[in-house]
Amino acid sequence: MEKHLEGKVAVVTGAGRGIGRGVALLLAAEGAAVVVNDLGCEIDGSGGERQAADAVVEEIRASGGRAVASYDSVADFEAAERLVGQAREAFGRLDILVNVAGILRDRMIFNMSEEEWDAVVAVHLKGTWSCTRHAARIMREQKGGRIICFSSTSGLYGNPGQANYGAAKDGIAGLTRVVSRELGKYGITVNAIAPVASTRMTRSVPSAARQKRLERGIAVPTRQLFGAPEDVAPMVAYLATDAARDVNGQIFLVNGGMIARLNDPAPVRTIQKRESWTPAEVAMLFPRTLGMDLPNPAPPRPREG
Repeated sequence: MEKHLEGKVAVVTGAGRGIGRGVALLLAAEGAAVVVNDLGCEIDGSGGERQAADAVVEEIRASGGRAVASYDSVADFEAAERLVGQAREAFGRLDILVNVAGILRDRMIFNMSEEEWDAVVAVHLKGTWSCTRHAARIMREQKGGRIICFSSTSGLYGNPGQANYGAAKDGIAGLTRVVSRELGKYGITVNAIAPVASTRMTRSVPSAARQKRLERGIAVPTRQLFGAPEDVAPMVAYLATDAARDVNGQIFLVNGGMIARLNDPAPVRTIQKRESWTPAEVAMLFPRTLGMDLPNPAPPRPREG
């Protein structure tokens, strides 16, 4: 059986459980040597134990693959540099970076603390930037590489109670688009995946809360069942191969057996005139042009009495 990543070296963050674990196992099965990074923390970022990363490393080695464990925090700039450097120290190079690591601290915006905001943004957005920044230097020297980031429908479409998580994930989509244009000329591709899968994070949201969001029209309904964490890995593996050398700056939605390429933001309707608009002109034209059939994701509650 052909191994599409034979001789490649990958770093996978958040690889101890869920989607990251599935990615690490498949990349290894396809021939890549893998640095398995995971703090072993709870979904809110608290605690930590090495067993999560060690177990995946043992599983890869038991199958005849090559892997080492990393327990560094991606939210720490210097730790992220050590993590990325570990690939070269252990295996001599770095070809693939998969930024999966993340935490969750849901709270409505009027109750969210500064610490809850900072912690989530640090792991998701800063962590993705830190690892990508350090990996880019190595990959530029090698004149090639693959970087796969993880966005989310929470940021792309919006989910109440997740201002920190959604902002970070939409930020990752923007980071992907920008960095793909910076690194493409060096033979480095940068893409992102927005997964829909049953993981510790998604299962932590109570079903009653999901239903309430749908009833109030403040959540995007998922018409398909959540896929398994392992279902996301094949698209990651493809993007890591040489066959995907011309796939760059794209955002993909993966839900079970469904893979979709998402559009870049684009105008839906436009009004235009030579001079600047006045507020009165906008108010007159808006309802029958830009605002026609405009959905409100969270309409106000009817007033009582």
